[in-house]
Amino acid sequence: MSIDNRLAELGITLPEPAAPVAAYVPAVESNGMLHISGQIPFLDGQIMTGRCGEDRDEDYAHKAAERCGVMLLAQMKKALGSLDRVERIVKLGVFVSSTPHFTAQPKVANGASELMQNVFGDAGKHARSAVGVPVLPLNAIVEVDAVVAIKA
Repeated sequence: MSIDNRLAELGITLPEPAAPVAAYVPAVESNGMLHISGQIPFLDGQIMTGRCGEDRDEDYAHKAAERCGVMLLAQMKKALGSLDRVERIVKLGVFVSSTPHFTAQPKVANGASELMQNVFGDAGKHARSAVGVPVLPLNAIVEVDAVVAIKA
C-alpha cells in the first residue's frame, strides 16, 4: 500500500507546507537523510498557541504535536516528491511550551510519534527527545523537527 493510500485510509489530508519565517530552508537532503526544520501546529489555518500548565492542557498540546507531525509529512512530500521514498523516521525533536511545573512533555510528544507509526508502521518508530521550553516562535504551543532516512 502506498503512503498516500495509507493517509487516505487514516483520513489525513496534507496541507500546503509552511514557508520559512526566517533565514532557513524547510528541509535539507544530504547523504541519504532528510533533515526537516521545526514545524509548528496549524489547525483550520490558525497556529495552535499557548503554554501547557498555564492556559492550555495536555490534550490540546498532544493534538498540536500531531498537527506538527502532519506538517512534517507535508514537508517530506514536498522535498521528496513522494512519501514512498521514506525509508524510516529516524528521530523527532519535540519542544513543548510549558511552565516549570508541567512535566508531561513525553505524553504531548506522543501526538507526533503515534502519527508517524500509524502512517509508516514499523518504519515510523523512531528515537525522540521531548523537552519543555518557556516560549516558542509565534507563541506556538509545540514545535517538532525530524530526521528521516530516505530510499536511494
